[in-house]
Amino acid sequence: MTIQNNIKSLKLDKSKWKLTKLGELADEISVRVDNPSKSKYDRFVGLEHFVSGDIKIKNWGTTENLVSSTKAFQKGDILFARRNAYLRRASLVEFEGCCSGDAFVIRENHNKVVPGFLAFLMNSNALWDFANSNAAGTMSKRVKWCDLAEYEFLLPPKDQQAQLAELLWSMDEVIEREKEMLKNLEINLDSSIENEIHGIEISGKTIKMIIEELSKKKKVVPLDSLGVFLKGKGIMKSDVIDSGIPCVRYGELYTKHHRIIRNYYSFVDRATANQSFRLERNDILLAGSGETITEIGKSASFVDDIEVYAGSDTLVFRPYEMDGYYLGYLMNSELVRKQLNKYGTGATVMHIYQSDIKKIKVPLINLENQLKISKKLEQFASNIEGLKSKISSSQSLQKSLINQVF
Repeated sequence: MTIQNNIKSLKLDKSKWKLTKLGELADEISVRVDNPSKSKYDRFVGLEHFVSGDIKIKNWGTTENLVSSTKAFQKGDILFARRNAYLRRASLVEFEGCCSGDAFVIRENHNKVVPGFLAFLMNSNALWDFANSNAAGTMSKRVKWCDLAEYEFLLPPKDQQAQLAELLWSMDEVIEREKEMLKNLEINLDSSIENEIHGIEISGKTIKMIIEELSKKKKVVPLDSLGVFLKGKGIMKSDVIDSGIPCVRYGELYTKHHRIIRNYYSFVDRATANQSFRLERNDILLAGSGETITEIGKSASFVDDIEVYAGSDTLVFRPYEMDGYYLGYLMNSELVRKQLNKYGTGATVMHIYQSDIKKIKVPLINLENQLKISKKLEQFASNIEGLKSKISSSQSLQKSLINQVF
């Protein structure tokens, strides 16, 4: 029977489960590490390394330059981010190290619970509702262990804990395998973009070296010889409504769209649309500023034949004769990104100007070959989107099971 069938047919008899407080099953461990860089620990887990909903910690930093005191943890402990509990961050660690003082180190009593069982409790809706209702503070609310320890739930006997833990961890392994497959697909797509468009090795070379080498194989031209540059306009945050005419806002180029605009998340009414900039098929939208050098010029191409508008603070490149899918991949290729980073200026906020984007050099590829390239790359993208959908379904299934148990 598959894991999915096990979950769908799961019928829990909780008649023998015992109402138990979390504090009866685990302790908060607070072992101070005053000088982490000179301690025996190499790995550091800060709040930035947590991922909401992940059962295990998969990211960490180094203690090499840490000067502030931290807390030590052991393999098998559960780290619970007590600050900003609404972010729902609690995960088991499979290595030893030290962590931020804004995390609890929770150690299970294995006389009462099977190892790792509470990691799933910590990711249940009921526990997080309790944690958030007991968080205190003004600017940044924090949970206290003395409050969290009072959380009550129905605890299965250890034999049932073992059965449920096996099922829950099996589900988690499925998700992790799918995520690893996704990572590999994305690496392959990145590699294919460079191979199909540029056909030369780019890593470790300067822009000048790359362009000189590329010029020997293909004609290289400045971007402004291939189209015209325009600007989005209008569409304030207050103009956005739940449904209506779709639009693409500046911030969404960082958070919602990657290479190709495939869905729409913001909408405006007719009056706002009439004061805004209407996109045409194959336009590419670029962000003219960002918080870091790698964010500037973030772009995505518009490939639909529907009425859509671009908000202010977006730059628009309208090509003369280019495929929008190809353009989306080209403008996010490593060579173009290197050039965008070179032209970025600013201190706290990085900017890139239309006059600089015009100078970006790209290979000249005819439309027929652009279409061939984009077809190949879109097949990769389709597989990636399909796997993302599968992962989302697996995570929903996992969350459903956790909430059935707890």
